[in-house]
Amino acid sequence: MKVLLIVVSLVSLLLLTPFLIPVNDLEDTVDPLFLADRDSMFVEINNISIHYKIFGEGSPLIILLHGFGASAFSWREVMEPLSEEFTVVAFDRPGFGLTSRPIGEELKAFNPYSLEGQVELTALLIQYFGFEKAILIGNSAGGLTALETALKYPDKVLGLVLVDAAIYNADADDFLFRLLTSTPQGRYLGPLVSRAFLGNSRDLLDLAWYDADKLTPDILEGYEKPLKVENWDRALWELTLARKAYDCSKIPMISVPSLVITGDNDKIVPVEDSVRLAKELPLAQLSIIQNTGHLPHEESPGEFLGIVMPFLRSLATTN
Repeated sequence: MKVLLIVVSLVSLLLLTPFLIPVNDLEDTVDPLFLADRDSMFVEINNISIHYKIFGEGSPLIILLHGFGASAFSWREVMEPLSEEFTVVAFDRPGFGLTSRPIGEELKAFNPYSLEGQVELTALLIQYFGFEKAILIGNSAGGLTALETALKYPDKVLGLVLVDAAIYNADADDFLFRLLTSTPQGRYLGPLVSRAFLGNSRDLLDLAWYDADKLTPDILEGYEKPLKVENWDRALWELTLARKAYDCSKIPMISVPSLVITGDNDKIVPVEDSVRLAKELPLAQLSIIQNTGHLPHEESPGEFLGIVMPFLRSLATTN
């Protein structure tokens, strides 16, 4: 009986201790509207205030989908050059940038953090801007959103550019991930996990760039600005909770023209993953940019545009 009481006490301690750790709201955070740039635009779709930037008046529509921890800011080097021929929109995917961050009960009707929710918002944005179709350019996790949008709405997607796309990542199957996301204790501590993960943007950017010496103070500031938005940590945790392993067997069913691009020194998504993706997509071609990491459109924008523009022009002529 004494041993049983000791065991019960230890188990109770393990179960209850996490709830004794305070998870207070972050201080000095503000409404996203206070952080908007002069060219920032907002539109409300499905009760989500989506922050976007738009350049150009040409056709077709190009929608830029950034990766994890980034925002529309990630496309700053290529938006204006692309807009010389096309209408270009970069928006902050839910959970990032200056797009609103619903939490708790607000997610019952529509969860913008799920892959399904992000696909739905992407399709609705195409409609909002008055186009029947768009070319989707997605980096990292944004590549997954682009890919799934083409699968669910093939009539709305003219083509895909998948930049170091994070498609085959199996983190959702990881034991620690499942422990954190499936237990009340893990869910309670989640915002602290978010803060620890994105609290130092410089470490993540060092990993994402081949030549970290190119990281200027302006770039660091651009990446850190969304960390001033209220509830960014709780929203990031909601995004984590919504993650699921992707069914890669669907990839060969995507029959839109595709361009797969990767930096040759990507430390986040292995080059082999991009090679595999280009092989599994029926209508894909592959380009590898030398001396470049996970963000070719930021680190090597000239080379990136040199590869992407001919592909976009070829699609524009068939539109």
